[in-house]
Amino acid sequence: MANPLRTFASLYSTTLLTVLAGGLLTTYLGLRLSVMHVPQLWIGGMMSAYYVGLVAGSKIGHRLIAQVGHIRAFVASAGIVAASALGHALVDELAVWILLRLIVGMGMMCQYMVLESWLNEQAESNQRGTVFASYMIVSYFGLILGQGAISLYPELGLEPLLLIAICFALCIVPISLTRRIHPAPLVPAPLKIAHYWRKAPQALTTIAIGSMIVGSFYGLAPAYASNLGLPPEKVATYMTATILAGLLAQWPMGKLSDIMSRSRLIRINCVLLGILALGIALTPYHPTLSLVMTFLFGILGFTFYPLATALANSRVEQSERVGLSATILLTFGLGASIGPLIASTLMQWLGNSMLYGFMSACTLVLFLRLRYVHSQQKAETNVTQDYIMATGDLVSSPLAAALDPRVDVESVQEQMTPAPSDDEEDLGADALEDDDTDNEQQLTFEFDVNPEPTFVEAESHDLEESNLDTVKTA
Repeated sequence: MANPLRTFASLYSTTLLTVLAGGLLTTYLGLRLSVMHVPQLWIGGMMSAYYVGLVAGSKIGHRLIAQVGHIRAFVASAGIVAASALGHALVDELAVWILLRLIVGMGMMCQYMVLESWLNEQAESNQRGTVFASYMIVSYFGLILGQGAISLYPELGLEPLLLIAICFALCIVPISLTRRIHPAPLVPAPLKIAHYWRKAPQALTTIAIGSMIVGSFYGLAPAYASNLGLPPEKVATYMTATILAGLLAQWPMGKLSDIMSRSRLIRINCVLLGILALGIALTPYHPTLSLVMTFLFGILGFTFYPLATALANSRVEQSERVGLSATILLTFGLGASIGPLIASTLMQWLGNSMLYGFMSACTLVLFLRLRYVHSQQKAETNVTQDYIMATGDLVSSPLAAALDPRVDVESVQEQMTPAPSDDEEDLGADALEDDDTDNEQQLTFEFDVNPEPTFVEAESHDLEESNLDTVKTA
């Protein structure tokens, strides 16, 4: 059995550079706008535009990959994202920056789709769990390195933007030089939002509100820390501690979710996170205490998504998990788009600490909603190994379900295969019409040679009874 890390070294290297550049750009923009004393609402709007771009890119990416192939789609997207990142150095207009952020989101979603569809196509069935986990770990390390890289440039000049563009340029190299066979194009999974919300209301509610918390943290925590008077290197430490906690919490939280009810675990998580976020909002800044509290925040806040995903998957059939994944990612993207807008507005009106005050309010609303739904829903049935590793941020695409080891490969192929062309549909329709015509001619012939239709009906009835007796005897 080949080692997946060695087999997919080129794809993992590309993933690391892509996520590193994306994480660095997010932190840089938050700090840069804070230093420029831009109103918090603009910062929230810019971060929301990124998640809107991710959602929109899931549609654009499918069409682009289908038209030009995986490598060309990835190279084009990386080039557009690199140019958009450098565009922040050329223009100081905030409206243009929001547009550039939207374009970055769309381009990066296309990159994620190329990587995940490629991994899914080449991964062996018995290695899918390892391939998926390795992909998520590489993504986590990319996020951590992206936060740490900002400490190299405390002046927040043009150097971070140059480093971001370099990473987006270099991420093309491994995937361009790979010798692996290109995967076949895939089409989007069927999206039945109302159907999945009826089957897994607790899980999707958790993802919707949890994504508002995570999106607000990634978008506004750098500005929050900067407004406390922290230099860029301290802000990088603050962000790194939170993301690292999310990485370290994945395995123990997964084990715990296999022991106790996941819906109860989410509610406990919700209460603890609400108390912690309120404590961060009310407690004056202290270097050591703040790092400890944000570390605990990462443990609780970054495990909402995988816990809710595991709960949702326990509510649906295996054949529905591809469509469920697309619904989950859409829900996450929309929630992460709304959260920073609300949080930034509150921060502008009521002060810097309202970032965590908003998060605490979100946990209260989530807890009340979960209690209400749980009281009206029958008890869940836990399935072991439903929990999978997931990053706190949206660093995956609707194709991530194809890599999910819980999903049957045949179900993926049935739901995410290219649709037949118009010519093939016409040929299929003609064939069905020919069969119907032959059946009609045969039925007409049998009716003509039997002048009494009641005799034919009686004979068929006797034939059915004899078949039933044969089946019973067998």
